[in-house]
Amino acid sequence: MIRKLKSGQYRLYSRKKDPKTGRRRNLGTFKSRAAAEKHERAVQYFKHH
Repeated sequence: MIRKLKSGQYRLYSRKKDPKTGRRRNLGTFKSRAAAEKHERAVQYFKHH
């Protein structure tokens, strides 16, 4: 799940909420949306391998 920040950067959040904090985990901040999407695919890949 990618959100754009006020600074113009994109941040990748986990899809599920973190039970400890009740918020989504930050999985990294990226300068471009393409970079964030690329990393999101990598995260999903490692989740299942």
